[in-house]
Amino acid sequence: MFSRIALFLATNLAVLALVSVVMAIFGIDPATNAGLLMFAAVFGFGGAFVSLALSKWTAKRSTGAHVITQPANESERWLVETVRRQAEQAGIGMPEVAIYDAPEINAFATGASRNNALVAVSTGLLRSMTRDEAEAVLGHEVAHVANGDMVTMALLQGVLNTFVIFLARVVGRAVDGYLSGGRDNGGGGLAYFAIVFVLDMIFGLFASMIAMWFSRRREFRADVGGAQLAGRQKMLAALERLGQTYGHNTLPKQIAAFGISGALGHGLKRLLMSHPPLEERIQSLRSADLGESDGARQRAF
Repeated sequence: MFSRIALFLATNLAVLALVSVVMAIFGIDPATNAGLLMFAAVFGFGGAFVSLALSKWTAKRSTGAHVITQPANESERWLVETVRRQAEQAGIGMPEVAIYDAPEINAFATGASRNNALVAVSTGLLRSMTRDEAEAVLGHEVAHVANGDMVTMALLQGVLNTFVIFLARVVGRAVDGYLSGGRDNGGGGLAYFAIVFVLDMIFGLFASMIAMWFSRRREFRADVGGAQLAGRQKMLAALERLGQTYGHNTLPKQIAAFGISGALGHGLKRLLMSHPPLEERIQSLRSADLGESDGARQRAF
């Protein structure tokens, strides 16, 4: 736990240092709205893309995933060869393949691009799933990579971060000015920073809802991709098997959105779910048009 916190702090400190240098070099003044928007964009996109660039390294460190460089047994050989075959079908570079120790049935994909990715499965998945079900799960994760979901989510998060930072400060300045009777506080006093802190949390909550809505749409598409690579029945069987452990997820937060399984939620919590309920995913997959040929399968990605 301490190492994860230290890693998180070190990453954010590095981003802050880099952003400060960039702003100093280009003379960006956050006191004006134009400067503030540039300030927000640098912070918003900077953090998102640094996280994307470090995603594989972070995933390996946070889960303890062991990358298979030389298969040690038949199970590892099957994993590597299955991912290799699916990657070729999807038209992407061969991802790294890894195993991480966790009791639940889960897997995740991450990486900075379609040709520089990592696909990892839990030991719980290997113990609990049949080969057909595991093949479908691997197909789901390869589909995430082929669809460019990691880059798309980073771009979306960058845009959302930018507007959260910008709007919180613009609104905070207006509220602070109103409360102070229009007096110039020289860039904002304690009240201004308190207002901005609260607005960051409020706007950040709405931004998270938007990001998670998109994440849920993306899961339906990855399920279709898994069915195209492994077969509809195998993908349906995998989703049904996930129901046995659905709601238990030990993946770190920054990786959990790219796992095949997510946590249950109700009410407001449901709006912050990265994955749709399994029942909805199964129903959607049953009615999905998967195409009729390998050519259709290739075009889907």
